[in-house]
Amino acid sequence: MPVPAVAAATDPAPDDERADAGGRRLHAVTAAEHARATVTDATPEAPPAPRLLHAVDDSPAVADAPAARPSLPDAAVAAEGLARCVLEILAGARDLDQVSRWVNGEVWAVLQKRVRLAARAREASGVRSQRPVFRVGRVHVSEPAPGVAETVVVVHGRARTRSVAIRLETTGRRWRATALHVL
Repeated sequence: MPVPAVAAATDPAPDDERADAGGRRLHAVTAAEHARATVTDATPEAPPAPRLLHAVDDSPAVADAPAARPSLPDAAVAAEGLARCVLEILAGARDLDQVSRWVNGEVWAVLQKRVRLAARAREASGVRSQRPVFRVGRVHVSEPAPGVAETVVVVHGRARTRSVAIRLETTGRRWRATALHVL
């Protein structure tokens, strides 16, 4: 592992930044930070060293690299499972509370309203609730920003094909729906 370039500084302020001869940006660090960043034979009894400047690589390749996101389940799998649950909820085969953990309050309120309307429509037409029969088709995923996934799940039923559009955002180490539309 290469040792970073170091230049001694005379009493720089903590927020002091400079550039070395190679044009690299340098920032002030304490001796302890320097010891952690480089491999040295420093002993604990050594007198405190002056503040040092470390080179910072802020080249465009590093600056534009996407930030590492925490380990999350696959957005496509999460969207597919949530779409299945939502369609079963609207059909009356599943309780709405089973997805409360995976949707925010606004989505839950909209689903609750749709569940009431669907139940009223089933009651008026004399149709009993039953588990819907459908096949999940393609799942399209777009990640417009880190920690955000916009998905569309295509669902093929007996009589028609529907789409479920879901916006997922990270909450800790899991996805949570912040927008959901059944088309």
